[in-house]
Amino acid sequence: MTKINSSAAVIIPPKEIWDPIQEIRRIYDKQIRRWIPHITLLYPFRLESEYNTLESLFSTICKKIKSFDITFSKFKYFNHGKQKYTIWLAPEPESLIIDLQYKLLAIVPDCDNVNLQKNGFTPHLSLGQIEGKKRLIEVIETLQRNWNQLKFTINSIYFITREKQKLSEFEVKKTFLLN
Repeated sequence: MTKINSSAAVIIPPKEIWDPIQEIRRIYDKQIRRWIPHITLLYPFRLESEYNTLESLFSTICKKIKSFDITFSKFKYFNHGKQKYTIWLAPEPESLIIDLQYKLLAIVPDCDNVNLQKNGFTPHLSLGQIEGKKRLIEVIETLQRNWNQLKFTINSIYFITREKQKLSEFEVKKTFLLN
């Protein structure tokens, strides 16, 4: 089995709540055309040709997990050093997403790159890139002040993939419903 960076297992918020997310991403996210709004669970992930092999295992696990509500009310950031940052929305409660990811990771334990980060797996919805600490603080304070929290039910996960071409976009290839 092979893992590649043109494939991922993700949570995708319902399209009805995309507008405020995409409004921010249009300003700050250089990857807005490549990635749909999402919370990464497993990345890099498997080749699309392996999706059918994984389907029954993921379906079985997902049927054992109850759907749950999350809220996006807080903005946070990752510090990449050299005054480079990624701003993101923090899903609450994060513990339910961490538990979901842990159960899925048991199926494909080598797809653990997101767990190898400095603070381990951190559920988040990326909004864009910022340079400069002063600008970062100003942007986050402005976003937070003007933000109306978003709430939705996580009732499925998705396998997404894209072509290896430079400008290709991720597309949903498989959907797995939670209980």
